[in-house]
Amino acid sequence: MLTSAGPVMAGGQVLPVVLVAGLAAWYAVWFVLRTPPTSGDVPLPYMLGGGLLWLGLFAVDSSFLVVGLSVLVPYCMDAVRVGLVAVVSCAGGWLWHRYHATGSITWTEIAISAMVAISAGTAVGYFNSVAQQSDERKRLIDELQAAQEARAVAERQAGVAAERQRLARDIHDSLTQGFASVVMLLEAAQATLPDNKHLSQALRATRENLAESRRVVQALRPGDLDECGLPEALERLSGRLSDETGIAAHTVITGALQPLDAQAQAELLRVAQEAVANARRHAGAERVTLTLSYMEDLVVLDVHDDGGGFDPERAASGHGLSIMRERMEQIGGTLLVESAPGAGATVVASLPAAVLSGAR
Repeated sequence: MLTSAGPVMAGGQVLPVVLVAGLAAWYAVWFVLRTPPTSGDVPLPYMLGGGLLWLGLFAVDSSFLVVGLSVLVPYCMDAVRVGLVAVVSCAGGWLWHRYHATGSITWTEIAISAMVAISAGTAVGYFNSVAQQSDERKRLIDELQAAQEARAVAERQAGVAAERQRLARDIHDSLTQGFASVVMLLEAAQATLPDNKHLSQALRATRENLAESRRVVQALRPGDLDECGLPEALERLSGRLSDETGIAAHTVITGALQPLDAQAQAELLRVAQEAVANARRHAGAERVTLTLSYMEDLVVLDVHDDGGGFDPERAASGHGLSIMRERMEQIGGTLLVESAPGAGATVVASLPAAVLSGAR
């Protein structure tokens, strides 16, 4: 049996109470009032402070031997060395108190303490391996979930792109071809009835619907991207704007090119086309600059014009800006519009690296 007396028992009953209160406060500071350290991170200040308080209690009374476990156990499973220190400290402390109480230590007591220490050390090693396996399993599960999410995003984007292609083919093979046939028939009829008002109106309406169906097909399947990549498609867009309007338009490509999936390229091109169309129709701009920037964690497209500008808050509900914003949100990107009356306008579309890696 452990004796209740210790080498400094002369301190009376006040000293144990003070040390217990100090140890409880020390424990509360580290595990209640502040964020506990991460797994495997053993704070040296905590170990030194708690260890000294425990040694003080241990010196007062051998009954406080097990209190050392409250100091060391929180880290026994994360750090084998801490667990071994706890085992050796408890076994050595028990033998030390036996010697203090009786003046000698028997071989039986040494054997018992050694067997307890070996058993406890084995338990510490086992539970530490279980904790490590648990951490490794959690890491693998997190990686698997991230891979599954990336695959789901890629499959969803591929599905959206395939559905857009299917819609484009169906519209082209049905509505567009049908409108084209009706136009031919109406033109033939107009040749025999040149002054028929209703026939002329029907021909005009059919031509408008034919042009609209072709525009929808083009929006679903951008032809420029079928022939080249996004940078060249943007250069063609600025080149056409200059040729058709005389506006000084040019494209700037910065950074190392990164692969983008078909849908991401199509949506960025559509945003550029819509922004250029707005600058062409409404801004009265003299210069338009398209900049495609490949950064480490972003791909950014911005379209700037030096036109009359507008109030972004008042124009936020506009059809064109809403469509551009929806296009970017659909692929996980963002759209920002910077403008003010008389100060030009800049449309900024960005895709983060997480979306890009998921697309690949």
